[in-house]
Amino acid sequence: MKDTFTVTKADIVKAVYERVGLSKAESASLVDDLFEIIRKSLENGEDVKLSGFGHFVLRNKKERIGRNPKTGVEIMITPRRVVTFRASPIMKNRMNGIRD
Repeated sequence: MKDTFTVTKADIVKAVYERVGLSKAESASLVDDLFEIIRKSLENGEDVKLSGFGHFVLRNKKERIGRNPKTGVEIMITPRRVVTFRASPIMKNRMNGIRD
């Protein structure tokens, strides 16, 4: 089993700070602005494509019957919008050890 590693917003801010040369405050602001742009685009029903990385797609799920796994009681799951992520072919290749 592989070890898991979670990348936090603080990790991204630190990477921007170290690689780009902005101050820590500027790096944090840049990362916050990027996430805000992505969030607002998704809220407005727009998909978000980050070239070479992937595509955040907004999907509408219909109302459906679900089941409580502990009790087995059926419940109605309300319709909702969900965000899915699809890695780009470049990202998929890199995850599989294939370099361009």
